[in-house]
Amino acid sequence: MLSRILTLGLIGLMFCTTACSSTPPHPKGYETYVAKGDKFKDMALTSIQGDTVSFAQNKKKLIVLFATWCSDSKRTLRELKASPLISDPALEIIAIGREESTASLTEFKDSFGVPFTLVADPDKAIYSHYANKGIPRLILLDEQNRVIDTWIGETPDTVSQIKW
Repeated sequence: MLSRILTLGLIGLMFCTTACSSTPPHPKGYETYVAKGDKFKDMALTSIQGDTVSFAQNKKKLIVLFATWCSDSKRTLRELKASPLISDPALEIIAIGREESTASLTEFKDSFGVPFTLVADPDKAIYSHYANKGIPRLILLDEQNRVIDTWIGETPDTVSQIKW
């Protein structure tokens, strides 16, 4: 009996820890609420510095939905900082902190050395437009703010899959 309880507990723990999900396992798994060709739903965002995040139709954008406490998010951000994407002048990177405040993201930006725009999403209002659970989420947009592709960054080297 005890071994069965321990086995069920371990299985439950495995389901709860993948992709830094903070919600109980969803019977249908991770759901993504945008598809290739969809228009990005949030057109007016504010950075942690109080600046308006422009969605002008002249640059590709990589949207990263993440959390500062999530090891998968941190790994993906490190991979992104080390990739050639970070210096691509035709690409704007916008990272949105799910359930994060301006204060927590400001501290994270300084300590982690984040070189791109950060946006706070303390109540998951932005995140909930794009997914039901699981972070980091990456959404690549074309110059007209249409979705090119999406990824869940729970495995190493997700950043290398970003191509257009």
